[in-house]
Amino acid sequence: MKRVGVGDLGPVTDFLNRRAEFAMFPLNNLRLYGLDGDKPFSVRMWQQRSGGETTDVLALTTHGMVMPCLPNGDYAAVARVLCGTPVTGIIGPRAQVRGIETALGLGAAPRTLDHDEPHFLLSLEAMKIPDGIGTLCPLGDAPEIVIREWMLDYQLTALNTPADRAPAMVDQSYRAYLERGSHVVLMDAGKPLAMTGFNAQMPDIVQIGGVYTPPELRGRGHARRAVALHLAQAAASGVTRATLFSASDRAARAYRAIGFEQIGDWTLLLFDGAQMPAAAATGTIVT
Repeated sequence: MKRVGVGDLGPVTDFLNRRAEFAMFPLNNLRLYGLDGDKPFSVRMWQQRSGGETTDVLALTTHGMVMPCLPNGDYAAVARVLCGTPVTGIIGPRAQVRGIETALGLGAAPRTLDHDEPHFLLSLEAMKIPDGIGTLCPLGDAPEIVIREWMLDYQLTALNTPADRAPAMVDQSYRAYLERGSHVVLMDAGKPLAMTGFNAQMPDIVQIGGVYTPPELRGRGHARRAVALHLAQAAASGVTRATLFSASDRAARAYRAIGFEQIGDWTLLLFDGAQMPAAAATGTIVT
């Protein structure tokens, strides 16, 4: 694989945009934080080419998150690229994540999260908005103490964030959501019912993340209504598709109810601290 430079970004982003539903994380990080920067979420990228065309792209954030878009699955090449590089996690289509995990020799590495989840896609013209109570408001207009409590529970129960790290993650995420205007809250008579947001956004497609309903309000359709209303707002701005992955069967049923269809499986693999690839120890980095 060859290192991507600024001059290569045209064909690389074209390749990723054609597969945007599988490449929202690298596309979003590239858009927000740039190539080869020093911010934690900036990305380094490598590409594989054949016949003058980009065929595979590997992205790695500054803090070690691996984000593959590898239709051809050359995991040995990934192992060579990541030789000597600490890895904090791998996020992407299940087959690619598991292939990279094996190629890097990290199958037994300690982890805080290891989920294979159904991956969904929706054409917004086919979306069904459920009836129900509540209207959306920006995150900043909802009671902050309640939202932070929700976000802490999400970190602990959905992401398995260690308790000593979770409050800092909540603070970081809350400030980022406010800055980007990415998340909204379903409210009724001043009471928050559910939260949803976009954890990645491109002009024509969004990726939904951070969906949360407090336990005492679950099973009433609040989350699916929040998601649908938020997507309706996005559609008014020109977005035509939405993608997401589901952490539970209940959530999957809710997403299917508004029109999402499964297109594959997605894996979230977060290691407990940075891990050094073992199987790549004899490889060489291709620049």
